[in-house]
Order: sequence, then structure tokens, then C-alpha cells
Amino acid sequence: MSYWYNVDTGQVETDANRSQDANVLGPYDTQEAAEAALQKARDNSERWDAEDKEWDERGTSGS
Repeated sequence: MSYWYNVDTGQVETDANRSQDANVLGPYDTQEAAEAALQKARDNSERWDAEDKEWDERGTSGS
């Protein structure tokens, strides 16, 4: 069974009661992973933003 995190309701859903694709993150193997989905997405976004900033700074100073 897969688990999904509904970004509108903040609830974990299963395949049996999953909302529309635009409203959910997943699939996840466990309910715990689905519950942590929003925090993981935030962490990934912050990490990628930092990597992009570092890459941009490296590109301008190396010319």
C-alpha cells in the first residue's frame, strides 16, 4: 500500500482514499514518511536554493 500527503488538508491518505494528483505528494512506503513529506520538501528546497546560490557565485567570480 502507498501513502500520500495531502497538502490542502495536511492529512495522510492511502491509495483507497487518495485525492487528486495536484493535491498530494507521494507515493511513500510508510505513513511516517508521508507525514514528513512537507518538511522533506522544505529541506530539499532550501538545500537546492543554497546549491544554486553557490553555483551562481562560483560562476561569476571565476570569469
